[in-house]
Amino acid sequence: MSSASLSGRTALVTGATSGIGYETARQLAERGATVLVHGRTADEAGAAVDRLVATVGTDASLLRACAADFTRLEEVERLARRVVAEHPHLDVLVNNAGIAAPERHTVTADGNEIAFQVNFLAHYLLTSLLEPALTTDPGGRVVNVSSSLHRTASIQWSDPNRARRYSRLAAYAQSQLALTVFAADPRVTAVSVHPGVCDTALLSLYAHEGASAAEGAAHVVRLCDPAVEIVNGAYYDRSERVEPAVAATEDRTVKRLSKLAGLLVGHAV
Repeated sequence: MSSASLSGRTALVTGATSGIGYETARQLAERGATVLVHGRTADEAGAAVDRLVATVGTDASLLRACAADFTRLEEVERLARRVVAEHPHLDVLVNNAGIAAPERHTVTADGNEIAFQVNFLAHYLLTSLLEPALTTDPGGRVVNVSSSLHRTASIQWSDPNRARRYSRLAAYAQSQLALTVFAADPRVTAVSVHPGVCDTALLSLYAHEGASAAEGAAHVVRLCDPAVEIVNGAYYDRSERVEPAVAATEDRTVKRLSKLAGLLVGHAV
């Protein structure tokens, strides 16, 4: 694994207070990148930064805590505005924050099914609003942390909130398929990666045991490295580029999803 220096580069990692997000932030900072450590609240983000400094010895000057609750799109908007103002040159956005869909159908204050909003719509909105800061320099990119479960999914176009028929696994898989499809949006250079089945809060969706979060994060960090050339919309299973679900490469689906997401976040954009 290349561990070339990433000094001079700035990365925002969503959901960086635990699991793969935390390990991704740690590994990026270890290689010299400035990392914006995102958490649901300012306290959680600040605690993650403190932990990185105290337990790993990460250079505090490379870490910035930032917060937004992805169940509230206005907070996502506020976060994006702050990042654009303070870091007008953003090299990497790692869209990692994610939740397992709850047992019961749950809708956010914005009116969206919660897993669809937290795992996909919030990232769609954040990425769109960060576009002015996301550099067009070589190596500038978005890395969506997706899941192999996207293959089992379908997007319910007429009922994306799954109000009529809800299953937590189907809702989660739909959010991951949407995130994977979104990587092929031509507006930004983006890839998706399934980091493997890891021992994180989402483990119960997959299996009883998994690889460490650090191992999963290494596959994410590799794709953040400008030395690793990427093709827009590519999908990786750990370190290997593989074909995603057919829907993820269909032009028509990419456009249709962009239109749907635009409508669902519309009042906040």
